[in-house]
Parts: sequence; C-alpha cells; structure tokens
Amino acid sequence: MAVGDVKAVLQYVPLFRGRLFVVVFDEDLLPEPAVAETLLDLYALQQIGVRLVICVLGGDVADLADWATEMELKFDRVVMGPGEEGCAERCREILGRGQAALVDCAGKKSFDPELVAVARGLGATKLISLVNGPGVLHEERPLHAVAVREAQRMAESGSVVGAKLLAGAAAACAAGIPRVHVLDGREQGVLTDELFSNEGVGTMVHTDAYKEIRKLREDDIPELLAMVGRSVRAAHLVPRDYVSVVEKAEDFLVLSLDDNVVGCVALHRYEGAGEVACLYVKQSHEGLGYGRELVKAAEQKARDAGLGKVFALTNRASQFFDKLGYREVGVACLPEVRRERLEASGRQSVVLERGV
Repeated sequence: MAVGDVKAVLQYVPLFRGRLFVVVFDEDLLPEPAVAETLLDLYALQQIGVRLVICVLGGDVADLADWATEMELKFDRVVMGPGEEGCAERCREILGRGQAALVDCAGKKSFDPELVAVARGLGATKLISLVNGPGVLHEERPLHAVAVREAQRMAESGSVVGAKLLAGAAAACAAGIPRVHVLDGREQGVLTDELFSNEGVGTMVHTDAYKEIRKLREDDIPELLAMVGRSVRAAHLVPRDYVSVVEKAEDFLVLSLDDNVVGCVALHRYEGAGEVACLYVKQSHEGLGYGRELVKAAEQKARDAGLGKVFALTNRASQFFDKLGYREVGVACLPEVRRERLEASGRQSVVLERGV
C-alpha cells in the first residue's frame, strides 16, 4: 500500500469509529469472491470500531453466517426481517454487545422503505447497497457524490443509467439517512475503496456537507503548504510559508471533501481589482472541475467586496483561464503595486483579466 493510501485510510478511522453502517447485498447474485472480499472488508471495519448491520437480500444466510464465522467476524443473527415486530430491538441488543447484526431480508429490495426505516431508527450514518451491476452511471462514469435534491432531479429526468437505483437512494437519504451509497458489488474490495477515499468508486447521495468551498482555517495551513509545495518547487506558484499565509488568511478559500482540503485559491485585493492567485488542486482530484469552482468562488468574493474586475498571472494556465472568459492584457494594466512586484521578481507571467 502506498503512503498516500495509508494516509487516506487513517484520516477516516476516527471519523468512522462508533458510527453505524447498514450494508445491504444479495449474496445469491454476487460472485463468491466478491462476497468473500466484502466479508473481509466488514471485518476490517469492525476492527476500527464501526458498528454494523448486515442485510442479506437473498441466498442462504446460514452459509453466509458460516463464512463470517470462519473470518472471525463478531456477529449474531436476527431472525425477524425489516417490517416484522422486534427486528430493530433485536438489532439494538446485538449492537449493544459489540457484535454485528446479520439480518435476513429475503424478498426485500436494496432501498425497501421498511429496511430504510430500521436503518433510520437505529441511527445509521450510512446505508450502503452492493448491487449486481455497475450501479448509477452518468456519462458512463459513476456519479460519485450528489446532493439529495439533485439526485431526485436526475432520477426523475432519466439522465443517468440506474435511475431507479438513484431514486431509491435519494428516497432513503430524504428519509433521514445522511449518506447513501450504491456500489458495484461484483468488484472485489469495492467497499473499502469507496469508504476510504475522498472521491470513492461508486455513487453517494448525501444530505450533509460533503463538498464545500469555505474560508481557510488555521489548522488547514499545514495541509495547504504541503499541497502547493510541488508547484512552488516547479516555479509555477509563488513560494509561501506559514507566516505569510497566516498574514493573508482572509484572502484564502479552500475546497474540502469530507472536510479534507483538496484545493485552494486566494483573492488578493487591490484598489478596484482582485488577483486570483495560489490556485491549486491536488493531483488526485484533477480533471473534476474543481479548479473552475474555486475560480468562480474567488470571483464571487471579488463581487462581494465591490471590485470591478479580477486578474490572474500565469505562465502555464492561459488556456484554462481563456475558457473561463479571461483575456490577455498587458502588464501595464496591473495595479501599480502589483506591477512593481512582478517586475522585481523577474517572472515572465502572462496577465489575464475579466470583469466581475
């Protein structure tokens, strides 16, 4: 496992510890290797303190229980299904003993209202459905993270493959489950790949703040400096240190996923104009439109401050800014203070600007 992978896992361990995940899959339809891998993933989740309710839609639950026993998963069976009297109470009893509750949900679907009601009543923070297929696709790619209202709109419009699944996930989310995941259960390791990365590999419908652009916090600064260090070394960004960022903290915005910073931008103010600077998105999150979102957020910050235009200095991102409506202008168009700093630096930057 690469160092970056280890870091990604470790940042989620304290977030997941003590939380309740409801995992739903059809053992009869999924390939045996994928089912075995899922049980290993569930064992790993239990080891880091995740509380589990495992809902089995089909197949022989007794066989699955034998597998789980061989893998030393701590569990007990619930003989009542969702919708039957005593199901939730039995789950609570088992969970209270530190075991996973294994529920026979024969005849149910992934997002059956009675199953969702049990998950909500138990206080589940995640409802995860492992399906026998690719799940939800938008433009031939998994729809990674979508707010519940947008998910409802997309499901109703039929603009995605797996619209019925997306509608079910959105309904479960709207019913009170903060995050609902749809994963291709045929893929080995899909559960941990989804849970221990910012982007995930399947579809997540959410009600809470999964992705946001917000003000820089002081505890974000070490991450910001580490993130932009690569571009600074390659002379693409102006060098910065902790003190200089603290002094200009009010200028910075960060884009976070699951409260993990993956991008940043700064808006430095001058008389009548603002400079869009320190724009960076982590390599692992490039190509997802985050740079555009950060620039738009900086432009909004400029409008809120009553500035008439914004400009950017770059030596390699001209095409990116062209697509956002910026046009190249001469150095003479810069505010005097900024022009003098640029000339003193000796950098051969292109100046681009647009009105806001």
